[in-house]
Amino acid sequence: MNPSPSVSDGQVEHCTFSSTVKPPGSSKTHFLGGAGVRGLEIQGKFVKFTAIGVYVEDSAVSSLAGKWKGKSAEELCESVPFFRDIVTGPFEKFIRVTMILPLTGQQYSQKVAENCVAIWKSLGLYTDAESKAIEQFLAAFKDENFPPGASILFTLSPLGSLTICFSKDESVGESGKVVIDNKLLAESVLESIIGKNGVSPAARKNLAERFSKLLNGEEKSEADNCAKEFKGLDTNIIQAETGKV
Repeated sequence: MNPSPSVSDGQVEHCTFSSTVKPPGSSKTHFLGGAGVRGLEIQGKFVKFTAIGVYVEDSAVSSLAGKWKGKSAEELCESVPFFRDIVTGPFEKFIRVTMILPLTGQQYSQKVAENCVAIWKSLGLYTDAESKAIEQFLAAFKDENFPPGASILFTLSPLGSLTICFSKDESVGESGKVVIDNKLLAESVLESIIGKNGVSPAARKNLAERFSKLLNGEEKSEADNCAKEFKGLDTNIIQAETGKV
């Protein structure tokens, strides 16, 4: 069992992303890999629409360490293969998208669906299975509305399922509303956020910064911290008993 990395909470605008979370549809605790804003340049002004937090299962650190340990935050941020390894890695991922400005479910889902279909068609990956998955995705959002502070929650299984859940605030429920069994769709949702042309360069940059610290030992696991505390306590007890305080 992998110890949970000791990481800090994330703050994006008014949204707080807790350091750890148990996603809907999962029995495992995930830690915050990175967070950032999504926005668009409109008439010369950067308009912020959503705050996005990307969480990963604890085993992500050991899974990525062999290939990426020793890399700086700048190197990781510029590396397309690094983010592909997060997207396709054999561990669970969880995404929380919290509204800064109001959006309807149709506005959000149609944009995601359009981007996914365009990419799949360009790569020759758009089949009947993907068409059905997109229909399920759009149907899940059809009657939803997201005021500021509301959240969309995605849990991605390495086996290929995408669990979708909605929250009226920043809280995370225990069960999902819809489960779509399509690995390409699940991976594409995350890829669309942190990939080479992802919608949140800020989340991508924060992921690189936090993972660089974790992989290079600048952040210690909770288990390591506890071990050190107990070791120090044992030493103090021994010194006290032998009069060597």
